[in-house]
This record gives sequence, structure tokens and C-alpha cells, in this order.
Amino acid sequence: MHKFYQQVHAPAFLIDQARLERNLKLIDQVQEATGVKVILALKGFANWPLFPLVYQYLHGATASSLNEARLIYEEMGTKAHTYSPAYISDDFAELIKYSSYLTFNSMTQFNTYAELLESAEGLSIGLRVNPEYSEVETNLYNPAVPGSRLGMLSSQLPAPLPNLVEGLHVHTLCESSAEATGQLIEALENKFGTYLPQLKWVNLGGGHLMTRNNYDLEHLIQVLKAFKQRHPHLEVIMEPGSAIAWEAGELVGTVLDIVENGGEKTAIVDVSFTAHMPDTLEMPYRPTILQANKEGQGTYQYRIGGVSCLAGDFMEAYGFKKELRVGDRIVFWDMIHYTMVKTTMFNGVQHPSIFLADSRLPDQPPKLLRRFTYEDFKKRLG
Repeated sequence: MHKFYQQVHAPAFLIDQARLERNLKLIDQVQEATGVKVILALKGFANWPLFPLVYQYLHGATASSLNEARLIYEEMGTKAHTYSPAYISDDFAELIKYSSYLTFNSMTQFNTYAELLESAEGLSIGLRVNPEYSEVETNLYNPAVPGSRLGMLSSQLPAPLPNLVEGLHVHTLCESSAEATGQLIEALENKFGTYLPQLKWVNLGGGHLMTRNNYDLEHLIQVLKAFKQRHPHLEVIMEPGSAIAWEAGELVGTVLDIVENGGEKTAIVDVSFTAHMPDTLEMPYRPTILQANKEGQGTYQYRIGGVSCLAGDFMEAYGFKKELRVGDRIVFWDMIHYTMVKTTMFNGVQHPSIFLADSRLPDQPPKLLRRFTYEDFKKRLG
């Protein structure tokens, strides 16, 4: 186990800058090969001290709220690609000041704000559409599930499009393959191809997990190049969430106690699945724990219990090669994308600190970016 995990004050998120840069460089290779512009989705990674690094490789970021758009503008130095299922009227005038692209989820929303848009300078308007294709099996994460509230069907789109509309936004994938990207493009062209000649850009959304080890990067490049060749006038944008910080950092915890009931041993740790890793309960998925078998195979088996009072704040048994003891470190692998932005202070449990390390510099201890205190918890409630 890397000494970095012992050097941070747990609970803590530990970001590895080396692995993050590796992802960014790989994504930049796709940009160079295809001419596609990749942007950061803040819903997947919003650690703003690293925005300058991200902006060295990517073409900006996407926001779904005034807070995200303002953060992009202030900490990345560029205006946001903005989309929300519905805009809050009191925020809208300020939101467009921080936005360069603005996408609407329905014609009702577009018509509500059309008058304001006519006087907005430097703002490109788009509509989100639903091509009725997705390979995502978990409905909670499937934007194209039947009856979805996200995006307009081809039957709901006016012909011709309003003069203000310059782009279409489609997002139906989640940690998907290059083959799925090709199928998404095919569905988009089948359902909305007649609109493409009159547009300036297409946003292919997120879910393109191009930094995963077994991802067919060459197939993705060929798919994107072919799409660009068929529509050379279009600016093509992608906004992967997970791919940016994929396997670029961990959540580090400590064993606080070992309890046993009904023959089940539970290692209670100072992190929480419901507060710090809600996606493990939503998806659901079992996170990888370093030096443990998540199928439960091993001499020593322990449930991993969170520190909150929620009865279901635990994962079924993992298998360990050696007996766990109070004070041992438990390291949850690949917890930087999405997990960091979804944490809460439920039950008042200690929020994980944020550390930045660089595995290329093993003798340089992790740098503390943020430690959360009682005041942070108090301010959330009053």
C-alpha cells in the first residue's frame, strides 16, 4: 500500500495529479486526431484548484446551474456550456453572463426566455434531444428511459428550428464504450438528421469512457472522424464526466471498530456509503477496496460498515488476506469522479478532507487542499 495513504489525515479524498494528467493527455490525443472539442462536466469532477491544469488540455466545461457556471468562469477563466432540465427564472439573467452555450430541455423553456436571448451577445443556443437510444441498463442513470424528462423527441421538435437555435445536445450514455458512441451518432442522424445542415454544432454529451483500460480508442477516433466528414460544417463537442478523473484518486478511511453479530464481522470505518459514496447505494455498485477481494473470497471476511446511523450504510463482506485491526487503513479505489461532488454531511459525519499528491514524486507528501470543519456543517443548516 502506497505511503501516501498513511500520510493523509483520514477520512480523505486523495487525488493523484499524475493519473489525472495521464487521462487529460489521452483525451487530448482524441481531440487532435478528430477535431472534436472535449469539455469537463462539473457534475463529474469539480475540484476547482485543478481547473487550470484541466484547461490546458480541454476546451472548457459544462454547467447545470448558476453556481457551476460561475465557478467555471471564476476558476477556469472561460464561459460555460450550460444545460439544465429547467432554468430558475431569478437566476437566468446572471446565468447567461457566465455562459457561451446555452441548451434548453423543451420548447416551453426556450419560448419562456426567447426575448431575453435575442439581446444576449456571444451566446449560442441549443436544444436537448432524445434519440430514444441508450445501452444503459440502470434506469436511474439512463437519460433515454421511456418517459424520460430529459430532451425532446423528434416528434416534439419544430420544423424548421427557430432562428436562434444553432445546436443540438444529446446525452444518453453512462461509462459506455466506443461502439455505443457510434450507435448514439447513428440514432442521432436517423432521428434528427434533417436538422443537421442548418446547425453550427452538436454536443454528444457524456458517458464516453475513453480513459478506461479496455476502451477501443481507435474505434472512437474513426467514428468521430467519419461523423465530422459527413458534417464538416459542424463543431462537435463531447463532455465526458467519468473519463476525466477515471482512476485518478481514492477515498482513504480508517477502521474504527470490529463488531460481530450472527456470525457476521463488520469493520466500521470513518467514512460513510450514504454520506460519502451515495452512488454505491444508488447504482448500485461495489467499490473496489485495495488489498481486498470484493467478491468476498479470502481467509478473513468483513462487511464494511459506514459511520452513520443509517441501517443500510454498509457493503456486504469483502475478503482480506489478513485480519483487520482497529487503526488499519481502508482505501476505496477510483472515488474521485462523481463521488466527490455527491458527498453530503448527513448525520454530521466528518466530511473527507481533500489532498493532492503526485505519484511521479513519491518522496513529496500529499498537499492538503481543503479540510472541512464544524463551521462547514453548521453553515449548511442555517
